[in-house]
Amino acid sequence: MWYMICSEDVDNSLPLRTPVRAAHLARLQELRDQGRLLTAGPLPAIDSNDPGAAGFTGSLVVAEFNSIEDAQAWADADPYIPAGVYKSTVIKPFKQVF
Repeated sequence: MWYMICSEDVDNSLPLRTPVRAAHLARLQELRDQGRLLTAGPLPAIDSNDPGAAGFTGSLVVAEFNSIEDAQAWADADPYIPAGVYKSTVIKPFKQVF
């Protein structure tokens, strides 16, 4: 089943994101290579594709997992967590309509 993983950043998270971004993206690439990633991306802090120094307010991932527990375990292993980027994460089942 598909699951939405929506994580909210701490304030001023950009300096925390940068050092671990490659590891974060590698995990997403692995899901993509397995055909299990529907979409993923950061949530810009301002109305711009390139928010620059304003940075991001969070991230959204929609991916396929066997269970919500598996989705939670995957989300809990995100490199952004020990780096202090995320302050909270919500995981919910997702039904793709379009």
